[in-house]
Amino acid sequence: MIKFKTFLLLLILMQLFPPTSVALADTGPKPTMEFEFTQELASEQVTITSGVLYECDQPDCSDASPLEELGPQGFYCELQSCSAMGYGFAPYHRIEIEFSDGVTRQSNIFETAGFDSKYTVTVRPEDLLVQAQFNLAIFPRLGMAEILITCVCALVGMGLLAGLILFLRRRSAKN
Repeated sequence: MIKFKTFLLLLILMQLFPPTSVALADTGPKPTMEFEFTQELASEQVTITSGVLYECDQPDCSDASPLEELGPQGFYCELQSCSAMGYGFAPYHRIEIEFSDGVTRQSNIFETAGFDSKYTVTVRPEDLLVQAQFNLAIFPRLGMAEILITCVCALVGMGLLAGLILFLRRRSAKN
């Protein structure tokens, strides 16, 4: 009974002194988009002033809405590039970029090209042409645990295959 009372007293005292550090949680890797800009006309070099990424569920982008800025999610532009991070992206997109020449150009409609999408954006006099770049990072980034599990499964699979081959060779030798 004395141990129970001591334990109960310790629990009550622990409630009076909460931890001073805050615990933060993350939902893991998030999909990203990287936009690299090239100028169609070398004579007219413009820089990016601001930009908006529109997300669409319809292929014609009739339901376009800007990507919301929520925590790390958002669309960010620098002088010659833009990037986006999201908790998830719609299947179709369109970007609208304002340039240093005062012209706001809108892109063609393009699809999400993977988990870490990379695009080349050609700046033309009246609009933007977005084309997906081929990259091997189509799949989400793998952590050490996934790599270790894959290696162990591969080793077990090779061991089973080697054992099956030995079994079949010995069995055929007896006959």
